[in-house]
Amino acid sequence: MFYWVLKTVILGPVLKLLFRPWVQGAEHIPETGAAIFASNHLSFSDSIFLPLVVPRRMTFLAKSDYFTGVGLKGRLTAAFFKGVGQLPVDRSGGRASDAALRSGLKVLGRGELLGLYPEGTRSPDGRLYKGKTGVARMALEAGVPVIPVAMIDTDKAQPTGKRIPKLIRVGVKIGEPLDFSRYEGMEGDRFVLRSVTDEIMYALMELSGQEYVDMYATAMKERIARDKKNKAKEAAEAAKPGRAASELEEALGDIDEPGPERRAS
Repeated sequence: MFYWVLKTVILGPVLKLLFRPWVQGAEHIPETGAAIFASNHLSFSDSIFLPLVVPRRMTFLAKSDYFTGVGLKGRLTAAFFKGVGQLPVDRSGGRASDAALRSGLKVLGRGELLGLYPEGTRSPDGRLYKGKTGVARMALEAGVPVIPVAMIDTDKAQPTGKRIPKLIRVGVKIGEPLDFSRYEGMEGDRFVLRSVTDEIMYALMELSGQEYVDMYATAMKERIARDKKNKAKEAAEAAKPGRAASELEEALGDIDEPGPERRAS
């Protein structure tokens, strides 16, 4: 109930007025039956704008951090996500991944729409990253179509780390449903799962126009964090007292030291 109140009365009308979201390919949204909406992931607001333009109820698997916050802000955040029907997911892998799979299959088993981000996390730089095979496994086990979705300019409206969004128009491109029934009963084959996932990511690349990077977004985020840490360490080393003087002395020493030609004279 709270989902529809937010979408049609409280939040939805305001967002439509301020951001004027446009939709391309709305005819591909199924009127009935279960389906997976596989989307690129540019911004936190993707999970708000996509359900806003889809007439049917949509459930996303949200990271568990949103449900475990402390204090007033944490409780309000958890209440919001629970109210709009989002399901907490532990993204640490292993058994947690199996739990996420079961949660998603329950949604699909009820004939509902499930929203997933194959990249697993937001893109750190606006490019499209390698998809994780969970979306393929879920699609094959549930026997449902996968509908590729490209979110457009949501990263410009709300960049990572920015709480207050910019009032610019955002878009949603919905592609033709992808049918993987030819792989029925093969959800345990990792090569099939990778093939299905790559097909989904190719469709997302075509829809979004993003540059594709054949590595996981989480790995890129780790690389970026490591580079920042190294640069900060180098800056701290350079700022140490006496560092500049010692480097100057070394440079002057190299100039004063006679080379082979000067020794020969």
